[in-house]
Amino acid sequence: MDVPVPRFSVIVPAYQVQAYLHACLESVLAQSYPDFEVIVVDDCSPDACGAIADEFAALDPRVRVLRLPRNEGLGPARNAGMDRAGGDYLVFLDGDDTLTPHALRGIADRIKETGEPDVLVYDYARTYWTGETVRNRAAAHLTEQGPAPFRLSDRPGLLELLMVAWNKAVRREFAEREGLAFPPGYYEDTPWTYPVLMTAGSIATLDRVCVHYRQRLRGSILGTPSERHLDVFTQYDRVFAFLESRTQTHPEAREELARWRPVLYRRMADHLTTVYTRPDRLPRSLRAEFLRRARVHCRRYRVSGARAPLPVRLRHALLRLGLRRTYGALRLASALRRRTAKVTAGLLRAARTGALRLHYRLQRCLPLRADRAVFAVEGDRGYGRDPGALEEAFRRLAPHVRTAWAADPVLHHTVPPGTRRLTPGTAAHWTALARSRYLVCDAAFGAGLVRRRGQVLVQTQTGTPLGHMGLDLQEHPAAARGTDFARLLREAGTWDYVVSANRHSTLTWERVHPGGWTTLEYGQPRTDVLQRATAADVARLRETLGIPEGTVAILYAPAHRDYRRTQRSALDLQRVVRRLGPRFMVLARAHPRHGGPLAASGGRVLDVTGHPHVESLSLASDALVTDYSSLMFDYAGLDRPIVLHAHEREAYEAARGTYVDLRSFPPGAIARDEDELIGLFASGEWHGARSARLRAAFRERFCPYDDGRAAERVVRRVVLGESDLPPVVPLAERRPAPSAAAVLARTPLATVPQPAGPRTVTDSL
Repeated sequence: MDVPVPRFSVIVPAYQVQAYLHACLESVLAQSYPDFEVIVVDDCSPDACGAIADEFAALDPRVRVLRLPRNEGLGPARNAGMDRAGGDYLVFLDGDDTLTPHALRGIADRIKETGEPDVLVYDYARTYWTGETVRNRAAAHLTEQGPAPFRLSDRPGLLELLMVAWNKAVRREFAEREGLAFPPGYYEDTPWTYPVLMTAGSIATLDRVCVHYRQRLRGSILGTPSERHLDVFTQYDRVFAFLESRTQTHPEAREELARWRPVLYRRMADHLTTVYTRPDRLPRSLRAEFLRRARVHCRRYRVSGARAPLPVRLRHALLRLGLRRTYGALRLASALRRRTAKVTAGLLRAARTGALRLHYRLQRCLPLRADRAVFAVEGDRGYGRDPGALEEAFRRLAPHVRTAWAADPVLHHTVPPGTRRLTPGTAAHWTALARSRYLVCDAAFGAGLVRRRGQVLVQTQTGTPLGHMGLDLQEHPAAARGTDFARLLREAGTWDYVVSANRHSTLTWERVHPGGWTTLEYGQPRTDVLQRATAADVARLRETLGIPEGTVAILYAPAHRDYRRTQRSALDLQRVVRRLGPRFMVLARAHPRHGGPLAASGGRVLDVTGHPHVESLSLASDALVTDYSSLMFDYAGLDRPIVLHAHEREAYEAARGTYVDLRSFPPGAIARDEDELIGLFASGEWHGARSARLRAAFRERFCPYDDGRAAERVVRRVVLGESDLPPVVPLAERRPAPSAAAVLARTPLATVPQPAGPRTVTDSL
């Protein structure tokens, strides 16, 4: 009988990580790729690590626990796990770190794509107690562009990555053949990583964050002052000894190996400098000893050709010469210079702020300019959305009014040529706010704004509200995030007009932003472009985005989760497109507050988070997949399919609350999980008759005025003073541009293949 051979052996050494081991093991067992074993090595930990590992082993047969009779250290613990491993590939994970969702599936797919390389290098992100996640700064070296697999000589930049074991999957047969093992002591990853990369016959990269590297406040091994940090010298002795022995045993590779010696020297010097300068590593009594040994090592292994920038060469020279006092004096001078610069910058900022306040007060004493208007959007995202649609209508219908747009200089290129560009916080910006008659925004103009008599403030809001807003957030502190409700009421009291898309929005805004303003229930101005676009516009946008002809493009735009410090995609988008086949692709757009892309671009998943205009993405797509994003209300006006991925519904509703029960009144088909979503698209139900009926009812309720002339009605009323406004085009008479794949999408797909089980041996319009 054949014994199942797992694809991966995940080796988790555990020593005094009881507070984190649960999360570590759960992140592995929750992987969507099931073909693995977990070997937890209890390194004679004095805490509850062994008991925790036993609990997981009792619940899941893929977990095996190995106990060491005495504490050996991280390197020997990993070696013990390797001796018991039976998987094709070795994956290392420290007990206080975690795998990201679907990481093993992504690793397995990339290994298969690149022909079973000896080593696959993937990315990581540092996670902090605040919830902040910061991706590796050297991620550019992991690009999947170019031939793969390759040798280290083809991509030497991989040596610039952090020298750790847990960012690589290593083929077990390769490791056994080369006799690769971890040494004892601190910095054990160094004599493992260099030999692995230098001896590998084939290497591939995966441009994806697969590991979350926890940054602990205290308690980590390398963050504890100890004489064991002197082990770094022994570890580099092992690295250079390996290089020397490899040169002797493989004379044919002598020239290739010789090229790595200058690189290794520079990496060693950088590493020694880091250890010496970090205050949490060396006790004060060992600093002189460390510098003495560093001088010996630098002189022993220094070779010509180790080029580096001048500051780096200076640090290396001071290290090599052992000039401890000089080194300390230069560091002190550098720290003093930085502190002086910081204090000076703070004083200059305070002086500038005072001068701008005085300037703004003086400008408010001057007459208003009736022919001026200032526009801006929330979050300084550049030109667009409702204020952008109104600005365009101002120029078209009221050309006597000179318009200006406030945005960061890096976004000035998004502003049309005929519109003045303003930089927030400058004297010109405050002058415009003080003297312009019309101020248009979808959020607050700024804490220092004082509404003058005669000024007209138009608030467009940010779309039809689904989640609770304004005063209703008082019952949802997770979503309110410290909102100043008193200030919110003061700002609402300065508005003259609020643009509303429908009756639902009108009733909501009047309750959650009470004030003496007038409601303009004319439709959502930003949807005008969706109604005016032609089939030629759609084709042009798809070509700009690189959407192949005949492809069904799914726009995936999830909502922000107020109850999560770190945002992540609820879908494995690579798996979705792989299951659906080459006919489909995904345009993944993260919420502006997401802080990063939902998924790395690659294959048939395109990250469009940075695209300036979601309206263009809507036109280019054939269907929208979302959960609780208000984009669904705009998209419904296009009369294109909408699929809800009802992920974490209870948590979202508890954290923010919703005004619309999407279960009883959805805009289209609903999927509870990823497999149901795939099934909806595979069967054709996403654009079926039932989906169309649901969408029609949703559109009738929430898009009654979105006929392409909403901005025109606002400008004619507010600026031109007209009361006889253009009539609303009935829903039945509107003809939004059809999606490019509307006809193709009517053909049902073939059966979607099931995942394999365990094996045995653009521009805006």
